[in-house]
Amino acid sequence: MFKKREEKLFIGYYTPSVVMTYIGVISACLGIYFALNNHPVYAIVCLIISGVCDGFDGKIARACKRSNEEKSFGIQIDSLADMNSFIFLPIAISYSLGLNKWYHIIIYTLFTLGGIIRLGYFNILAEDTGKDKGVSKYHGLPVTATSVILPIAYVFKNFLECTAFRTFYTTVMAFIAILFVLNFTFQKPKTKWLYVFVVFALLMIAYLLLGPIIK
Repeated sequence: MFKKREEKLFIGYYTPSVVMTYIGVISACLGIYFALNNHPVYAIVCLIISGVCDGFDGKIARACKRSNEEKSFGIQIDSLADMNSFIFLPIAISYSLGLNKWYHIIIYTLFTLGGIIRLGYFNILAEDTGKDKGVSKYHGLPVTATSVILPIAYVFKNFLECTAFRTFYTTVMAFIAILFVLNFTFQKPKTKWLYVFVVFALLMIAYLLLGPIIK
C-alpha cells in the first residue's frame, strides 16, 4: 500500500525521474500545433525529439531513487505521454499532409485503437515484471517506433509524385496500426542502440531543416 499522501499545492510528481517524459509531451504539443498550422516538417522534428525523450526517460527514472507510488506514476504517465507523442501527433501530421479522405479516418481510428491496446498491454507487462527492472522483450511494435518510421516515410515526399506519396504514407500508417497489436516479440534494444537512435535523430533533423536550404 502507498503511504498517506502529503498535502501539496499540485498533484503529481515533478522529480528528475519524469523530466524527460514531460519534455517529450511538450515537444509533442508543439508538434501538434505545427501540424495544425501546416508545418509538417517542424511537426516531424518534434516527433523525433519526443522519440529521443522516450528512449531515455526509463533509464533516467530507474537511476533515480523513487517511492513505489512514484514508480507506478512513472509507468502510467509514460503511457499517457506516449499516446500524445506517438498516436495523436502522427495523426495530426498525416492530416496536415492532406490525408483527409473518409478511409483515412478509418486508418486513424485503427491506428489509435491499436496504439492504446498496445500501451495498455505494455503496462500490464511492466507491472508484472517489476517497476525497477523494466521489460526485457517487446510485444508488438512499440509506439515509439513511429518516431523513426514516419520521418523516414516523409523523406519519400521528395522522390514521389504527390498522389503516390500520399498512397505510400497511408499504407505505412495502416501497417503500423497492424504491427501495434500483431503478436510478435523481439528483444529490447540495448543502450548502445539508443545512442544510434540519437545519431539518427540528429541527422534526420538536420536533413529536414537544412535540406531545402542546401537545395
